[in-house]
Amino acid sequence: MRIWESPLLLAAKENNVQVIRKLAMDGSCDVYQRGIMGETALHVAALYDNTEAAEALMEVAPDIVNERMTSELYEGQTALHIAAVNQNVNLVKSLLRKGANISTPRATGLFFRRSPQSLFYFGEHVLSFAACVGNEEIVRLLIENGADIRAQDSLGNTILHIMVLQPNRTFACQMYNLLLSFDKRVGGLAPLDSIPNNKGLTPFKLAGVEGNSVMFQHLLQKRKHTLWSFGPVTTILYDLTEIDSWGEDQPFLELVVSTKRREARQILDMTPVKELVSLKWNTYGRPYFCFLGLFYILYMICFTMCCSYRPLKERPDNQTDDRDSTILVQKTLEESYVTCDDYLRLVGELITVIGALAILLLEIPDVLRVGVTKYFGQTILGGPFHIIM
Repeated sequence: MRIWESPLLLAAKENNVQVIRKLAMDGSCDVYQRGIMGETALHVAALYDNTEAAEALMEVAPDIVNERMTSELYEGQTALHIAAVNQNVNLVKSLLRKGANISTPRATGLFFRRSPQSLFYFGEHVLSFAACVGNEEIVRLLIENGADIRAQDSLGNTILHIMVLQPNRTFACQMYNLLLSFDKRVGGLAPLDSIPNNKGLTPFKLAGVEGNSVMFQHLLQKRKHTLWSFGPVTTILYDLTEIDSWGEDQPFLELVVSTKRREARQILDMTPVKELVSLKWNTYGRPYFCFLGLFYILYMICFTMCCSYRPLKERPDNQTDDRDSTILVQKTLEESYVTCDDYLRLVGELITVIGALAILLLEIPDVLRVGVTKYFGQTILGGPFHIIM
C-alpha cells in the first residue's frame, strides 16, 4: 500500500492531526495498518519529523509506540530509532513518555547490516543510532531512561565498536569518551572498552585492524601516563595492554600486519607501537631469524649432499650408443649401507627426514590457529614460503 493510497498514512505524512483523530474515531480505517515497507502511521510521522501527528497517533492507539517495521529491508526498526536518527528530541521525549522500549528493539533489516555495499552502519539498538549521529542530548536521555550501554548487536559489537567504525572520526572520539563516562561497572563487570565482539576484537584492536589511526591515537592518549617533565624533556609511560599481547590467540601486531586494509600499516609507525616493534625485533626477532636462517641453510646443505651422493651402481645390461655414457641405477637396500661413507650419508638422510617432520609439526599449530586460507594465502604471513616448505 502506498502512502497516498491510505488516508491515515497520508495524514501522518502531512502532519494532519484532525484527520488522524477523525479516522480513528469513526473507525473507517485500521490505526495499525501498514504501508508497503511494513511501516505504520507512527513510523511515517517520525520519518517526516511530524511530532504532533505522532502524539495524536499515540493518544488514539497507545500500543502503536512499540510497533516495528516488518519488511526485509527495514525489519525491526521502531519510531524511536527514526526519531533518534533524525535528532528529534521532542519526539524522543514523547515516545519515552508513552512507554517506548529502548533496549529491546533491534533494527536487523538488510538496510542496517554492515557490508561493503552498505552506506552506513549504526548497529541495531536505539542508543547506537543516537550516538552515531552525534546527538549527546538524546544519548543522555536514553541512558537516563534505562538504555543498556553494554548491549551488543548480532556481530557482537558494542556501542564503542560502532563508534570506531564511523567515518566522522573526530566526533566519534568525543562520543566515545561520553559513552565511556556512563559505564558503571556493577558486580565486577569487565570495563565496557574491554568487551570483545564475535571476532574477538575489542574496540582498541578493531581500531588497529580497520586502520582508524585517529581513533587509535585517541585511545593511546588515554593510556599514557606522564612520569615527569624537565623543560622540553618529558618521560611518558604507555600502557601496552592489548598491544604487547604475547600468548593471545589474536595478537595485536599480527592482526595489524595481516589485515587487508593498507591504512592499518600506518599504525606501525606510531608511538609506542614503533618502539615496541623495534625492541622486539632487536631483542628477539633478529636472533631468532638468524638462527632459523642458519639452521635452514645447514639443513638444505645436508639435503643436497644426501641427494648428490645417493647410492648408485651401473646397470648390469649397460648398453648405450655412446661409449662415454653409463646408465646408473639405485642400489638395493643391502648394498646402500656398507662403507663408512654410506653410514655417514645415512646420518644425513635421518637428519633430512626428521627435520622435515619437525618443520611440519611446528607449522601445524599455526595453521590451526590462523586458518588454512589465511596461512597459505597471505604473503605478509609468508604464504608462498609455507607452500614451498
